[in-house]
Amino acid sequence: MNVLQINSSARSDASHSTRLASRLVERIRETAPESKLTVRDLNNVPHPILDEVALGALFTPAAQRTPEQAARVALDDALIAEIQAADVVVLGVPMYNFGVPAPLKNWIDAISRAGMTFRYTEKGPEGLLSGKKVYIALTRGGQYRNTPSDTQVPYLKTVFTFLGMTDVQFVYAEGLAMGPDAERNAIASAHDQIEEALAA
Repeated sequence: MNVLQINSSARSDASHSTRLASRLVERIRETAPESKLTVRDLNNVPHPILDEVALGALFTPAAQRTPEQAARVALDDALIAEIQAADVVVLGVPMYNFGVPAPLKNWIDAISRAGMTFRYTEKGPEGLLSGKKVYIALTRGGQYRNTPSDTQVPYLKTVFTFLGMTDVQFVYAEGLAMGPDAERNAIASAHDQIEEALAA
């Protein structure tokens, strides 16, 4: 089994979302010790944005790309290969200004490529990354679960479902900025949710 861990926090190892993602991976690998783990930290190794240069490279036929264009496309190809190979995907996602971190958006843009991770058919779009389990550890300073302010969950569900990954489970740690007691309770609750998610 191949496990892909995506960390998106600017705080790296000091991040609650990274720690919760790592705990998820640790518990998964306890039941599947033979599994192979790939960790991509989007803060330590930022992926370039999808800009005019990138679009020009992607829409140029491979045989006609300049060396610079080929190198730019190869960066996205590496991320696509990682998620294609993964059986389980674990993401650590903090809430920044009611959305996902910019590095995570760049990663999503990179892995979302027509003909490779999705395709359009006569019946509509079809995701090509089916058969994967996705766990997403969400961390928030306030309480946003099941409120209109939670834009992360609908967005991430839409993206992963579009790409064919329909088995998505969320773990929430909320109220992390509401005092030490709230922080401890949030982390304890998230740990309980992890056990419930893996037992399901």
